[in-house]
This record gives sequence, C-alpha cells and structure tokens, in this order.
Amino acid sequence: MNSFRIAKVIIVFSSLSYLSVTFLRNYNSLENIQKRCILKFEKDFKNNLETSHEEWNQILDLADKNYLKCMGIPQY
Repeated sequence: MNSFRIAKVIIVFSSLSYLSVTFLRNYNSLENIQKRCILKFEKDFKNNLETSHEEWNQILDLADKNYLKCMGIPQY
C-alpha cells in the first residue's frame, strides 16, 4: 500500500511538471507573444476621423514604440 501511494505521488508530480513546462513553452513562443502584443496595442491603431494628421502620426509612433517594447525589441 505504501509503495502505491509513493507511485501516485511520483506520477502526479511528474504530470504537473510536464504540463507546466509545456504550458510555459507554448505561452512564451514568439507567435503567442506577437499575438498578445498586437491585441494589447490594437486599440492604438484605430483611426478617429476627428484627429489631425500630425496627432495621428504621434499616436502611431507611440503605438509602434509600445509594440516594440512589448516584443522586447531594443529601441535606438
């Protein structure tokens, strides 16, 4: 009975470890990071008809900088 309990604990721990590693690998993939960053800053790219051309360019520059920062790309 004691060895069965130890085997269950080992199996549960191994399963949780495997699932954690798989989740983190998938969560931190480049494709998923890009999707999260695009969704996060997508609202910045919506053009309001009442904004001037200069103001719209500033909004786009800010959104671009925020996207690059989210992706972890260094800015110069």
